Amino acid sequence: MALLVLAVAPALADSTAQTGVEWNSLPPGEQKLLSRFHDQWQTLPPARQQVLERGAQRWIAMTPEQREGAKARFQRWKQLSPGERQVVRERWQRFRDLPPAEQQRIRASFKRFHQLTPEQRERLRKRWRELPPEDRARLRERLRQRRQERGG
Repeated sequence: MALLVLAVAPALADSTAQTGVEWNSLPPGEQKLLSRFHDQWQTLPPARQQVLERGAQRWIAMTPEQREGAKARFQRWKQLSPGERQVVRERWQRFRDLPPAEQQRIRASFKRFHQLTPEQRERLRKRWRELPPEDRARLRERLRQRRQERGG
């Protein structure tokens, strides 16, 4: 579990953090989860301590199903090559740079896609892969125009 917290901690980093977290101020559950950092806790930068604490709090607040999902995502992350991880980081940053309304639209599309059956999703992926690049570009442009017409 601590590995999972450590893995997601950089994504939660807050560069403005100035105040460290005292080990003894952590609740017992967080101390247990972060026990691998106990010996070095006081030497960790305050921002890192805060990130680890927030990660532990999030982990503790998860349901067992959410924890299983997080573990599975972490396993997939570990299997990615450094180049693939960099692509994921860049895409995530581009997403975070989008206006909130655009982020919400993407989340809704993602949710609709995942509500399809696995077979339907695979058929859509296959159709997309088989499209020539020019057709993909035209389709993207049509979708952009449709969104703009609807005020999105």
